[in-house]
Amino acid sequence: MDKKIIMILEDHAYAKMVFNSLKKEFTISHVIIDNGQSYSKLIKKRIKKLGLFHVIGQLLFRIVLIPYINFSAKNRIKNILNKNNIEDVEINDERITRITSVNSKEGHDLLKELNPDIVVIVSHRIISKKTLDLTRAKFINIHAGITPLYRGLHGGYWSLINNDKTNCGVTVHLVDEGIDTGGILYQDTITDIITPKDNFISYTYLQLAKALPLLKKAIRDVQSNNIKIQKPKCKMGKDLYYQPTFWFYLYNRWIRNIK
Repeated sequence: MDKKIIMILEDHAYAKMVFNSLKKEFTISHVIIDNGQSYSKLIKKRIKKLGLFHVIGQLLFRIVLIPYINFSAKNRIKNILNKNNIEDVEINDERITRITSVNSKEGHDLLKELNPDIVVIVSHRIISKKTLDLTRAKFINIHAGITPLYRGLHGGYWSLINNDKTNCGVTVHLVDEGIDTGGILYQDTITDIITPKDNFISYTYLQLAKALPLLKKAIRDVQSNNIKIQKPKCKMGKDLYYQPTFWFYLYNRWIRNIK
C-alpha cells in the first residue's frame, strides 16, 4: 500500500516544478504553501551574522545583477526544462492550504490532521524539531549542493568558486532541525552537463534536473521501507553559504570566467 505523501512548498516556480514532476508518478494527498520567512527579518539576521557592508553587497547583487543573469540564462533554462520534461505551470489543485508557517500552531494542527508518511519540503524555512516530531513521517528535501560541505544557498556556484568540481552537485536528504545536516539519501554532480552557456541561475536548474530522479527514488525507498542513509563523501563545511556580493560576483565573472 502506498504511503501518504504531502508537500510543503514556498510559492515560487522551482517548487511548482518539483510538484508537477512528482505528481506524474505519485499521488500527492495535500499541498501546504508556506508563506516563507519575513524578508526584513531575514535581512536583519544576515546583517547580524555577516555585517552591514556585506549584506549591502548581497542586496546590490540581487537588485542589479540578478535580473541581467536571469535574462541571459532565459534560453538555456528553457532548454534544460524542455530536455528534462520539467513543467513550470501553476498548481491547480483544490488540495492546497496556505499558512503563515509550518512551525506555527496552525501548521502543527494541519500536519497532525493530515498525518502523512512522507513530507517533501521545497522551502528555505528551517523546520523546527517540534514540527518534525509531530508525525512519524519522513521529511525529504532537495538541496542545491553537496552536503555536508556546501550547506546554505547556491552550492553549485560556490563549489566552482572553490575550484571544487568534484563536489558541484545536488543532494536529496532527510530533514532534521539543522540546516542541510540531515541524513544523505542520494547525491549526484552536474559538472558533466555544465556548458559555457550556464551561469549562476541555470546551475540551479541543472541541479534540479539531476535531483528529481533521485527524489523519486528516495520516495520509493520510503514506500518500500528500504531507506538507506549514505556516509558523507566530504567533511562538514565550516559555515553556511549565501548569495555573493555585487563586487565578488563581478570579479569572479570578469577575472575567472565563473558566471
